[in-house]
Formats: sequence, structure tokens, C-alpha cells
Amino acid sequence: MNKKQRQQIILNEVHIHNRVLLTDLAGILKVSIDTARRDITELDGLQKLKKVHGGAVSNGFNIYSGRNREVYELGSKTIIAQKGISLLNKGDIVLISGGSTNLELIKLIPKNLNLTFFTPSLPMAIELLNNISEHEDVIFIGGKLSRKSQLATGGSSINILSEIKADICFLGTSYLDVNEGITAIDWEIAQVKKAMIKASKKLVSLTISEKLNTSNRYKICDINDLDVLITELDPSSTILDKYSLQGVKIL
Repeated sequence: MNKKQRQQIILNEVHIHNRVLLTDLAGILKVSIDTARRDITELDGLQKLKKVHGGAVSNGFNIYSGRNREVYELGSKTIIAQKGISLLNKGDIVLISGGSTNLELIKLIPKNLNLTFFTPSLPMAIELLNNISEHEDVIFIGGKLSRKSQLATGGSSINILSEIKADICFLGTSYLDVNEGITAIDWEIAQVKKAMIKASKKLVSLTISEKLNTSNRYKICDINDLDVLITELDPSSTILDKYSLQGVKIL
């Protein structure tokens, strides 16, 4: 595999999952960590991604980045967000994590639903303040802010979540597989998302289909803990059949 092919695979992984680790990339590419690091450094210099400690993130990952914010598969994510809006009812308490698809959802929410939002995601909290009605509330679930994910983590955020019972949770998912369930790249993130699930009556995943059938290190929940899976695909797509068979509603 030549350098151009390696770097295209790296960009694909970063676009799909937003954040990737050097160790994972080295395994996927079957090269040394030093080679993967050099490729990431070169791509960072070309401003095609952002190099971070231990890996890389997409240019669109940080809404405060000096680089132009890019939204991978924006058309698909808009379709998914439009479907997600249909699940909201007037007066709902909504628990929502970060993620580019969840951010697109917020941009489309009608102004007359009188919703209350809880989020541990700093970018999501800012996006909510910029988009929702002045009659709606945003509560930021504070804690140790992870530089890697821009999400509040640790005991304080988990304690706050234990006192909430949201009507619906839109959980940002980077890795989702029918056998492995929903998984995460980071242990602390996995713990916060587990607490979000416990704090919600209904669990929803908004995800582009490229994330299906992928998994990573840390388990968040089994696939049948998921109530609704929303992708850009038609619900009758055969790709989604095995998820439907696990009792997950497909939109």
C-alpha cells in the first residue's frame, strides 16, 4: 500500500468517526505507529485533518477551530436529522450528546415545542443557545472537560445524570454493531454515555450508515438497549434487517 492509499484510508476513518487513534490506524493500515504518525503529520500540514495527541480529529470536530468547519456527508446527516425531529413531542426533556449529526438535528428543531435540553457537550450547548427559542432552557451537565471529545466527564457529570429522567436521549455514536453493540474509543466517554442511557426513557441513535458494523474498545450498551436507529437509508434496506431483528425500531 503506497502513501497516497494510506492517507486516503486515514481521511476516510477520520471523516466517518471524527476521531481516530494512532494505534487503530496502524492496525488498519498494517504499518508501524511511526508511519501512521508521519502520515497524520503530513495531512495536518495540508489542513485535511487536525493532529492531536495519540491520533487525529476531523476539521469539523471542533467548532472553534481556526479551520473551516467541514461536515462529512452533510446531505445524509440532514436527512437523518429531519427524521429525528419526528420523535420530539411538545414539552419533552431532551438529553443529547455531541456529534455532527446531533448538531444538524438542533439546527432543524421547530421553535414552538417548549423543550428542555440537558447536554454534557460544550459544542452542543453553544449550538443550542444559538438555535432554540428563548422560551426553552439549556442545562449544561458540567464536569471535567475532555479535550479529546469536548464532553464533560467524571464523577460530577455522572452524578448529575443520575438525578435526571429525560423523555428522549439522542446519543452520539461513532461505533455501532449488531453483535458488539454501541462502543467508544475512550473509557471516560463510555461511562458518561452509559449514565445518559440510564437517565433516559427512550434511546435514539442518529448515525450515517457508514458507521454500522463497526466497533471499538469500550462497551456502552448492547444493541437491543437501543430503541430507535435512524440512518439516511430507507428503513426497508436489507443492511438494517439484522438491527430490526434485535427489536430496534428503524426510521
